[in-house]
Formats: sequence, structure tokens, C-alpha cells
Amino acid sequence: MLNTKTMANLKYDLPASIVVFLIALPLCLGIALASGAPLFAGMIAGIVGGVVIGWLSNSHTSVSGPAAGLTAVVLVAIQQLGSFPVFLLAVVLAGIFQLVLGLVRAGSIANFFPTSVIKGMLTGIGIIIILKQIPHALGYDKDAEGDMAFFEAGGGNTFATLWETITAYIHPGATFVTLIALAILIVAEMPGIKKRISPVPGALIAVAVSVLVNELFKSAGSSWAILPEHLVRIPVAENLSGFFGQFMLPDFSQWNNPAVYQVALTICAVASIETLLCIEAIDKVDPLKRTTNPNTELRAQGIGNLVSGLIGGLPVTSVVVRSSANLNAGGRTKTSAILHGVFLFICVLAIPKVLNLIPLAALAAVLLQVGYKLAKISIFKDVWASGKYQWWPFIVTVVAVVFTDLLTGVAIGMCISIFSILRSNMKNAYFFHEEEYHKGDLIRIKLSQEVSFLNKGSIKMTLDHLPANSEVIIDASDTAYIDYDVLETIKEFVAIKAPSKDIKVVLNGFRDRYEIGVADFVHCESLPEGDPLKQIAPEKGRSKKKNKNPELETT
Repeated sequence: MLNTKTMANLKYDLPASIVVFLIALPLCLGIALASGAPLFAGMIAGIVGGVVIGWLSNSHTSVSGPAAGLTAVVLVAIQQLGSFPVFLLAVVLAGIFQLVLGLVRAGSIANFFPTSVIKGMLTGIGIIIILKQIPHALGYDKDAEGDMAFFEAGGGNTFATLWETITAYIHPGATFVTLIALAILIVAEMPGIKKRISPVPGALIAVAVSVLVNELFKSAGSSWAILPEHLVRIPVAENLSGFFGQFMLPDFSQWNNPAVYQVALTICAVASIETLLCIEAIDKVDPLKRTTNPNTELRAQGIGNLVSGLIGGLPVTSVVVRSSANLNAGGRTKTSAILHGVFLFICVLAIPKVLNLIPLAALAAVLLQVGYKLAKISIFKDVWASGKYQWWPFIVTVVAVVFTDLLTGVAIGMCISIFSILRSNMKNAYFFHEEEYHKGDLIRIKLSQEVSFLNKGSIKMTLDHLPANSEVIIDASDTAYIDYDVLETIKEFVAIKAPSKDIKVVLNGFRDRYEIGVADFVHCESLPEGDPLKQIAPEKGRSKKKNKNPELETT
């Protein structure tokens, strides 16, 4: 029975579920087609992703279904295993493996994805959606819906397909339908109009008008009529037994086939990482700032894949495109994800012929709007304003996601992010110009609360550039942890380098457990009173580098 909270949010979740349903419909079919699987397997995965995972998940806004990121894996796996029923067994096993990952709390790795990389992933996906949907919007459906790869199966690439579309394959009817649908979507977003048409989503109006327009073209015998191959194509069963006959069981006789387990582990790894990336990304853009337990999500995904494999469906993951569409359409709770799965089941069962009247161009218009919201210019401006250590991982992730795939793009972005951190920590924040200091100057180096091995490089370079015949205080009074490598660097400086340059070293606040030999230097528990501190500041007319190292403060 629906509780009060569910009923209160239904006015937001119902319209959002319709939008997600309209987007999921061609994607389920397109991903199945691109994967070399039966079309109905894509619909099963969409239904399971909505109803089963939506019910078990604790994510409020993410939506699951067949994912483009698994297309290549599924295509190769079906060919490798020899039949689709054997592949279904691998999906069942992948679900069990995912369930185990959730039980052992492996989902905590989601906490290590940098925000800049997550933003880059979302923006990259937005750009891919736009690039991939332009041909469909203009009536050129050479590339299957749901194929997100830059390098396409036929040997071409996304840019080549765009060029072919623009120069040779623009269909006037499809283009007109796209323009009409886009106009409706834009008008429906206007505050005054949105309030009046609520709770009917603009996407539903756009699709309904597009079907009407195309039917008018067909009845008039116009050359602008969109042909059946450019419409949604759901398998139509003759009767109820024919419908349920499209479901398929796994081939359990292959349980001892090592190749099945290899495929299952691959599906489990890819699906789990994609899911964790998606929920982390969607949680960051959730206007209500809610968070998802990644371990609960992995368990839900595991059960979802187990069910999908048992009844003939493709593997499922949490999907960015559908989840973003859900948020943009105003979805508040997981009711929208569940309802979209229910709508998929009802419509495929009861009105497949009606759904097969929908032009792909109309759905392309809906996806173009989703892509635009993911990759708005304002997002680039905001990240640029955050500084170069956010900008470079972001922009590299965007480019990598567009030209490779989601997982490869994120991996490259993570590498750049780690490199940025290392560079920031290893960078010498100050270069000590010897001529700026005089004999007897007192220089104070204050260590921060946590000093890790990443700070070894910057501390070593700072100590190496201290002027000769000076006095330096290394202050660790506020430091809770100093890495062993950093302590070794300080010991080496005190014992060897400082005496060679006649530098007097005073250590303050170093704990006994650090075991730095007291015979090699002057040790004091507090700074000496009355000793002037030489501020590391340039003389007039000189420039000074700003200290950007949070682990090392020098005054």
C-alpha cells in the first residue's frame, strides 16, 4: 500500500516516469540490437531494472536498465559462448558475484571517485548523446539507438556518421518532427507553461504530436512520411502465449564451462563499476542532496542481474542517461524508476503496435534535451573557475569519455587527477633566493596536521633551498601524523645537509615516537621568546611564489 510520502511525491514521480519510459524504450531495443541479442532481451532488462532494482535499491533517483557500456562485452561474450542461453547463465552468475560484493561492502570504492572526474563523465556522456542523436534527429538511423561508442561497428566513427547525415541523408519529415518536438520541449520548460500542463510531461506531448504529424504525412501520401525502419520497432506477439514465449531460460548444463565464469566476472566488474559511478554522479546533482548506500545498490543490482538472466534479459546497471532524465524531469523518489518499468511491461504486453508508431526522431529530440542539460556551457565555466587542479581532470575525462568509452574515460581522468595531486604535493611552493636572506635570519617552517608521503618532495626541495648560515625552526606542534619517509628526509637534513651549510635547526613539537635523534640538533618544546621571525617575503621589486601546498606552511 502506498504511504503518505509516496503519494505526496507522485505528482513529481509519475510525469518523470513517463519521460524515462519514453527514453528507455528505444535504448533497450537499440542496446539489444547492438549487442547481437534478441530485441526482447533488452525490454526484459529494462523492466527488471525498473521494477526489481527500483524496488530493492535505496537510491532515490537512479534508474537501471541495459547499459551501452556493456554492449561490446555482451556482443563478444555471445559469440564466444556460442549461444544466448549459455550467455544468460553468465548473467545469472554475474548477479551472484555482485550480490557477494555488496555483502562484503566492496561498494566503498565509490568514495574515491574525484568530483572533477564525475562531472567530466556526466558532461562527456551529454556530448556523446548530442553527437549520437543528431543523425537520428535528421532521419539517418544507420547507428543503432543506444550505441555510445565513438568508433562504430561498421568501421566508421561518430564524426563520419555526422558528416554523412548532413551531406547526404537528411530526411525532411524526420527533421520537421524533430523541430516540432524540440519546440514543444522548450516551451514546456517555461515556468508559466510548465505549471499549466503539469502533471503531463512535455516529452509525452512532444511524442504524441510527432506521431500525429507523421500519420498525417502518411495519410496524405507525402514524401515526408517517415518509413517504418525509422520508427520504434518492438517485437509484436500474436497472442499471450507468444508474448511469454519470448522469455528464455539459461542453459544450466554449461555450469562447468570455465568460459562462462570468465564472462560472468567481466560482466560483474564492468556492471559494478558503472553502477557505482552512476550513483555517485547522480547523488552529486540531486537537488535534495541525498546519498545512496553503494553496498545496498550492489546487492540490488546483483539480484536484478540474477532475475534478468533467469528470464532471458540482458545484464543491467544503473544508467546515467535514464537517471539524468529522471532528475531533469523532476523525479523525487524511486517510485519513478519502478513506474517506468511497469509502463515498459504494460505497453510491450498490451500496445506494442501503438508504440511502433513513434518516430525515432521524436525520441532523439527528448534525448538531445537530456544531453544539453548534462553538457551546458555553464558547467565548463564553473569547473574552470574552480582552478586548474579541478579543470584538467575534468576536461581530460570529458574528451576521453567521448573518444573511448565510459570506463576508459573515467580511468584516464582518475590518472590525471592522481597526477595533479602528486604534482601539487611534490611542487616546491617557495624557491629560496639566497640573496634575499642575511646571516642570522630565523626561518620558520610549519607542518600541517597530516603530512603524507606525497609531501616528501616539496618538503625536501624546501629544505634543500634554505640559505646557508641561517637558523630554521621546523614546527610540528599542530601535526598529528608525519609519514616515515618525511621523517627520514628531516633526519637527513638535520644530520648531514644542515651542518654542511652551517644551518642551525630547531625542532618544535616533534613527538618522542618519531625517534629523531636529539644529539644532532637543538630541540625545544616551544618557540624561543624574543627571536624575530624572518618573514619569507620578497624585497621591494621582487616577486614571490604563492604557497599552494596545504601540507607545508612557511613563514
